Amino acid sequence: MSPQLQIQGRTARITLRRPETANKLLPEDLGRLRAHIAEVNAAPEVLVLILQSEGKHFCSGYDIAEIANSQNEGSAFGEMVDAIEQCRAVTLAAIQGGVFGGATDMALACDFRVGGARSQMFMPAARLGLHFYRSGLERYVTRLGLDTAKRLFLAGEQLDARAMKDCGFLTHLAADADIAGEVQRLQARLTGMAPLALLGMKQHLNAIARGRADAAAIDAAVQATIASADLQEGGAAWREKREPRFLGR
Repeated sequence: MSPQLQIQGRTARITLRRPETANKLLPEDLGRLRAHIAEVNAAPEVLVLILQSEGKHFCSGYDIAEIANSQNEGSAFGEMVDAIEQCRAVTLAAIQGGVFGGATDMALACDFRVGGARSQMFMPAARLGLHFYRSGLERYVTRLGLDTAKRLFLAGEQLDARAMKDCGFLTHLAADADIAGEVQRLQARLTGMAPLALLGMKQHLNAIARGRADAAAIDAAVQATIASADLQEGGAAWREKREPRFLGR
């Protein structure tokens, strides 16, 4: 079944629904995922997007046969992952089990990655004879560092949950296999932040990581928060030792 989008309040969820094949992605899924991202981008109330899946594993990546049969499929997959990275909302990948191949890049494109005791990862590109696309290589290097990227791409090392956390692939690691509580805690923390500052800093931190920082745009974002009702409410809540009630909450 195709990926499904659900929006509820400040949180959206995209669910991969092909558990019988470890949520392998097919050509028709690429456009569907990009359409879901566009819908989230057009929903100003959404602050957090959770990318999750049904079944034992998060995602086994893209069908290698589809890449071999079409010269355009590799670039189409990369464009879909780039759309996840560029999503207006803060993104969270819920990695309850295995994440393999191109799906590892999907997870890296998210702002946060939560795993549990059964999480594991593997990048088989060199074993399969496939050169990965540029933006994916850049994501690996900027997020994990060159040495780790080489361990995963060139040596094809398989990592368990602890190794995924140690190298920075997982930003959060649940104490056991059930990651729902950890995902919920992070989602609640993120949706409680001031929207203008949260979304602005997400955008500019990613641009800085890519070496594309726009000083004028950052300055404008700073000034917008200074003039915002969010800053007034945040300051008042801090002084009064209470939870802030930002616009739209």
